[in-house]
Amino acid sequence: MSIIFDPWFYAVAIPAVFLLGLAKGGFSGVGIAATPLLALYLPPLEAAGLLLPVLITQDLISLYVYRHHWDARSLKVMLPGALAGMAIAWWTASIVSDDAVRLIVGGVGLVFVLNVWLRPHASAVKLSDAAGVFWGAVSGFTSFMTQGGGPPYQVYMLPKLVLVGTTTIFFAIINALKIGPYFLLGQFTPANLGTSLALLPLAAAANMAGIWLVKRTPTGLFYRIAYALLFVVSVALVYQGLSHLIRG
Repeated sequence: MSIIFDPWFYAVAIPAVFLLGLAKGGFSGVGIAATPLLALYLPPLEAAGLLLPVLITQDLISLYVYRHHWDARSLKVMLPGALAGMAIAWWTASIVSDDAVRLIVGGVGLVFVLNVWLRPHASAVKLSDAAGVFWGAVSGFTSFMTQGGGPPYQVYMLPKLVLVGTTTIFFAIINALKIGPYFLLGQFTPANLGTSLALLPLAAAANMAGIWLVKRTPTGLFYRIAYALLFVVSVALVYQGLSHLIRG
């Protein structure tokens, strides 16, 4: 098993893992920038595959911390849609190029950030179960492609004010179910797995830091930084994808 040693990789990987730790700790949403950031160095799906063991490790920590704070009804509504969304993403990833995936990842990031910036006071309306299945599917799709299923998940869940453990369990299930498809898509290379293992201590530390910070720190600054970063990175990915596709 090998490992990536390029310092430029760690210049994007370390912030990406830290963002995932903050998201798993309770700053839900900031983790959407992690895969686009790492995709500046690796093909997007390979970046998502490298981050998956990191995410699963962080899931285990958060599952323990928030094990008493969850709502079964919300999971029953959203998980079937999430499975369908993951299946669509798996099929999409198997037939399109890395540059097309860059466009998808960058496009998802831009849509999310622009929605936050242009509609900062959008009202939260309680949605039906059918809407929950739909947004579960969107969350499953974006989680598979970008490890960023949080924003569509929140569209349905935020008005319900459910406990943070529900989010933890939802994405722990989704992340565990990605293992087979990512393996079949060839994303678990020796270098990816070795590098993921090397990042696990940082992942655990970032997760605990997120849990500590979410109880003591105003969230506004973290979100502003994460969204600005996501915007810049998403523009870069869209540019990369378009320029490579145009050049053929």
